[in-house]
Order: sequence, then C-alpha cells, then structure tokens
Amino acid sequence: MSDLGAGFGYLIKGQRWVFGHARWFGFGLLPALVTLIVYAGALVGLGYGADDFVAWATPFADDWSSPWLGLLRNTLVVLVFVLGIFLAVITFTAVTLLVGQPFYESLSEEVDRSEGGEVHESGLSLWRELWISARDSVRILVRVAFYGVLLFALGFIPVVGQTVIPVLGFCVSGYFLSEELTGVALQRRGMVLKDRLTLLRGRRMMVLGFGVPLAVAFVVPFVAVFLMPGAVAGATLLARELTRTPEPEPVPSSPYPLHKD
Repeated sequence: MSDLGAGFGYLIKGQRWVFGHARWFGFGLLPALVTLIVYAGALVGLGYGADDFVAWATPFADDWSSPWLGLLRNTLVVLVFVLGIFLAVITFTAVTLLVGQPFYESLSEEVDRSEGGEVHESGLSLWRELWISARDSVRILVRVAFYGVLLFALGFIPVVGQTVIPVLGFCVSGYFLSEELTGVALQRRGMVLKDRLTLLRGRRMMVLGFGVPLAVAFVVPFVAVFLMPGAVAGATLLARELTRTPEPEPVPSSPYPLHKD
C-alpha cells in the first residue's frame, strides 16, 4: 500500500511542479490544446456525418418499413458516435504526446535538471524520436484494445460486470497511461518498450497509484488538457524513482574489537 500512495504522491508532485513553474505549464499546455481542438472538430464532423455514413453502410434496410428502419439506423448512429468518443478518450494521450514530443521532452529534461543529478538526452533526431514514439504508441494501443474487448465481454456477467469490471478497466487504463507518460523520460534514458514494461511491472502498485487517478480524471477531455503538463512532470519524477539504483546496505560492524598480533 505504501507504493500505491507513493505513486499518487508523484502525480501530485508533478502538478505542483508545473504550477510552480508557470512558463513550463503554459509550454506543456499547447500540444494538449491543439489535440483537443482537432478531436473536437473530428467529433463535430462525426456528429454531422454519422447519419449519412450509417445510411451508406446499411443499403439493405432501405426498403424496411417504419419503425424498424428508424430504429436500426438511429441505434447505429448512437453506436458510431459512442465509438468515436471511446476512441478519442483512449488515443488522446498517445496523440498528444506524439504532437508535443519536443515540448514534453524539454519539460521532462527541465524536471530532471531541477531535481539534480544527470540530465539524460536521447541523442536521436526529432524524426527518429517521433517514429519510435508513434510505433510504441501503436503497440500500447493494441494492448489496450485487447484488454478493452476482453473487459467489455466480461461486463455482461451479472453483478461482477457492473462492479469489478469497471474497476479493472480503470486499472488497465491507468497502467498503460503511466507507461505512455513515463515513456518520455525513459526513452531519453535509452530504454525500449519491452524494458520499460518490465520496469513498470516490478513496481506495479506504484504505477497504478500514479496512473489510475489520472485515468479517471482523463475521462473529462478539458481536465485532461490542464493536467497533461503536470502528468508529464510527475511521470518524470516517477521514472527517476523507478530507475534509481538502490543504495547498498551498510555492513554491520563487528561487536568484537580487532586485535593486532
């Protein structure tokens, strides 16, 4: 439980850090705002075009009589829009990090610099970093989609599906959200996705303590925008903890004095 609280503590520390460095808060806000505007425009377009898309996708129902035609197509329109919102929620962080790669890498470096010690740099070109981030994001989203389908199916189990499964869903979302956010700092340390996942599994409760509250908050898009800079800062602090080399335990001194012959 101590790791769970420590993970949440890094989330709070990250938010405090950016609010204490107002310039970096505004700097980190830009990519999230750009992504939100693009997503909002896409959802508005989907709202206007969903009727035409459903009509195009269901030509077999053109001759159906009322009310079945309206019932089918109206239901599908709602499902299409819900699917669009779901995709927007699960991809928002990945797209924001990709759009804001230079911004968030600079922010992460500044957090490292303010905390002291070595400030790691990837040494890669911007395009190489974007390619690695995009590739890793796709791999993470595939994993999220797999667990999402599995949990959706389990959601039909009476009682369990309405209580335990939603909690597990937020745990899965929070875990992979933490991976995406810590990836900014860990990638600068030369860690590939496989090594990052192994590192996070070793401190799973701390990772969940950081990611689950953030996943709950990120359900609201506007909240996600304002928490994003602090989330990157907190994830950098978390990455520092996860990669910290443990200090060797002191060797107990002998209770007996040494005598020279």
